[in-house]
Amino acid sequence: MRIYFATSNRHKVLEASSVLKRYSIEVEQIMVKKLEVQADDVEEIARTAAEDLCARRMDMTVVEDDGLYIKALEGFPGPYSEYVYRTLGLRRVLKLLEGVGDRSAFFKAAVGLCNNGVPHVFVGVVDGEIALEPRGLGGFGYDPIFIPKGYSLTFAELSIEEKSKISHRARAFQALAEWLLAHN
Repeated sequence: MRIYFATSNRHKVLEASSVLKRYSIEVEQIMVKKLEVQADDVEEIARTAAEDLCARRMDMTVVEDDGLYIKALEGFPGPYSEYVYRTLGLRRVLKLLEGVGDRSAFFKAAVGLCNNGVPHVFVGVVDGEIALEPRGLGGFGYDPIFIPKGYSLTFAELSIEEKSKISHRARAFQALAEWLLAHN
């Protein structure tokens, strides 16, 4: 089985491929303009993009949106994570947490799929905390400051294989794979 991943982010494609190969599902990256909406929830963003894919008859195509939700910042940056990362960067996000004791956070990913003209959304969440400083050279985005629950290493310090077993994106793509295998 093959799915098409509408994204320009090669890191997301590598992570999705690492997860889906365990289910014998191939991932092909495609560069198509996807509908970018602003919403307060990554699930709504993924659903709207999946509906647009279906309207364009792009069957077996997925989109993904995710966000980092920091408890002490009342869920900020959430669905605005990419914009905040590009404009503030990791150091300024960490500055917002100076002197804050509760550094708990979670990552949430939503994968939208168009299957037989019907949109579907699959969600994955991973709990953790924000590190005191960036650590690690792997991954991308907030990976150097996010420590998943039960680990002492940040996502950026984990191998892609290890990260793709536990991440929010991995969990969303696992849910997608299990649904596809049960329904196709």
